[in-house]
Amino acid sequence: MTRPAHIAPLAQPEDDASAPEPNDRYFNRELSWLAFNRRVLEEACNDSHPLLERLRFLSICGSNLDEFFMVRVAGLKGQQSQDVDRRSVDGLTPGQQLAGIVAEADRLMESQQHIWADLRNLLDEAGIWVLRRDGVDEAARGWLEDHFRDQIFPTLTPQALDPAHPFPFIPNKGLSIIFDLERIADGEPIREVLMLPATTPRFVRLPGTEARYVSVEAVVKRFASLIFPGYVVHGAAAFRVLRDSDIEIEEEAEDLVRYFAKAIKRRRRGRVIRLELETGMPDPLAALLKSELGGAEAIITESGQLLGIADLAMLVDEDRPDLKFPPLTPRFPERIREFDGDCFAAIRAKDIVVHHPYETFEVVIAFLKQAAADPDVIAIKQTLYRAGKQSAVIAALVAAAEAGKSVTAVVELKARFDEEQNLLWASQLERAGVQVVYGFIDWKTHAKVSMVVRRENGSVRTYCHFGTGNYHPVTARIYTDLSYFTADQAIGRDAAQMFNYITGYVEPRDMNCIGLSPLDLRQRLTRLIDDEIAHARAGRPAAIWAKMNSLVDAQIIDKLYEASGAGVQIDLIIRGICCLRPQVTGLSENIRVKSIVGRYLEHSRIWAFGNGKALPNDGAKLFISSADWMPRNFDRRVEYMLPITNPTVHDQILDQVMVANLLDDEQSWILGPDGEYVRVIPGERPFNLHRYFMTNPSLSGRGAALEKVPTLLLRTIS
Repeated sequence: MTRPAHIAPLAQPEDDASAPEPNDRYFNRELSWLAFNRRVLEEACNDSHPLLERLRFLSICGSNLDEFFMVRVAGLKGQQSQDVDRRSVDGLTPGQQLAGIVAEADRLMESQQHIWADLRNLLDEAGIWVLRRDGVDEAARGWLEDHFRDQIFPTLTPQALDPAHPFPFIPNKGLSIIFDLERIADGEPIREVLMLPATTPRFVRLPGTEARYVSVEAVVKRFASLIFPGYVVHGAAAFRVLRDSDIEIEEEAEDLVRYFAKAIKRRRRGRVIRLELETGMPDPLAALLKSELGGAEAIITESGQLLGIADLAMLVDEDRPDLKFPPLTPRFPERIREFDGDCFAAIRAKDIVVHHPYETFEVVIAFLKQAAADPDVIAIKQTLYRAGKQSAVIAALVAAAEAGKSVTAVVELKARFDEEQNLLWASQLERAGVQVVYGFIDWKTHAKVSMVVRRENGSVRTYCHFGTGNYHPVTARIYTDLSYFTADQAIGRDAAQMFNYITGYVEPRDMNCIGLSPLDLRQRLTRLIDDEIAHARAGRPAAIWAKMNSLVDAQIIDKLYEASGAGVQIDLIIRGICCLRPQVTGLSENIRVKSIVGRYLEHSRIWAFGNGKALPNDGAKLFISSADWMPRNFDRRVEYMLPITNPTVHDQILDQVMVANLLDDEQSWILGPDGEYVRVIPGERPFNLHRYFMTNPSLSGRGAALEKVPTLLLRTIS
């Protein structure tokens, strides 16, 4: 599929003669993220996807862009306002980065509106109508007016704008309408602002079997005369604000829980970062909003006829299975079934790897539930970064504590946008008798680990679960991640030291297996790359395969450049941000970078090193991890890297998961030395990674998952 005409190439920051030359060894982090979000947006143009799934991609692109402004752009704006001359890895000042970001973000938002117009026409043809102002017939108008009077009108609070009524506070992501009115009695002009409550559905579905929707702002504008009787409406337009939503941690905070409770409330009143105006807004109204909400830091833009593209997710819920991906029923691991559902017996017999979402997250829940109910289990330790709103993990930990077991939960309060939910979980866990620990003030605990200690045959045995993703049952259905279960006692001892480090600040000594940031993870990774460099210089085959979400860390990038120069063959699968510039002669000609964007969000972190042979091979050094290769993951988070030495699991992850990722040519993009991503053109025998694992044996089932992949294809990546 070629690039749609209305999706422009990546914007470049404006030149600044007073600034130093950008470092062309690296791509800009923020622009690379925007390039990723463009790949998401292009999936909305992919006519091989069902129509409502294309709409979902459009919605995701909008949601991603909102968060980007609320966090990343807000941070750069803060640096700019405080005259902080902190340059990015590619040497750009905050001002230079913002110039490039704004240009590219405006292009993305313009593309969103074009794509929405295209999809809206296709939805019409498919029998799902988002009605225009003149598309509501008389019968529907009557129902809509009744609905407005009964369900919407009572929630609305118009606020006049005059010297007695200062401009009201507009909440983050708040959608509002400004009205230009004239009082009929005396011709007095007045302006009013109407905030649409966040609890009001964005679209009103008209009654009947046909799917007919009207946006809530269109409904409010249509019945403005009922809100403002005795006034003539001369103009009305929607607007929306995005606010700074980051929470900065003060190391001297005496009570972290109380600090976060207050910080969450302060965040709701963060400074305006972006002001979005409906296209066609009358100039006087636009001038007023810019004056009241713009400020020196706000980025102001006209954003089309539909503000808040993310809200289109509501339409995706329409009951039209013919317009969605065929449902996937995740498999329960066959290995555990063979032991009649006894997780401990199955893990004791042999290590197990589970591949989400193709294999159900319920196996993780079953592991914790069994631990909670088992009288021989004496202790459970669990990290919780994101657990979701209705978490079976929390319920299992509560049940274990109520059963008298020693339960420790490391709850990360600094998980962005989950802080409030995590505070609620922490309170519930404490009430049940769980020992809740919040970890380090200035580091996030991002490692995903469960540890269960069980009495067996007069001694104790430790069972561990290591995840590359969160203990979140909802995202586990759409993120590809690995769950690794083991009863290896050396790993168990390391896991115990890791928990002691988080809960008691006891720095671990003599870790046999696990690498841990911020202690030694970067150093271990560097040594592994150095080993491949040594193999290459000795004339032996040398190769690195790595899969992750983001690659930003300049030290690791430089080490990869060094490896490329030595002749190491490097294949990187990086879904999102990549600051490494591949395929540059004399710098990175042996490095290839691909990104996979498709039905599922590629999320697992897997690293493989050839160890003197071409990949894949049985002697390769293989690791799973919770960490991306970013400074924050190495320096400001608690992360793990775990070697996979069990031969069966080693083959399953390396020969199946990694090989399949490298073979994919239906959902893949190749990063060029110019920073442009080009969609891979499928070959004569197309291979779709996600479809393959949906339709072939599970990793923990019987048989090799890639038996049906042609040998010729396997050779192409060797």
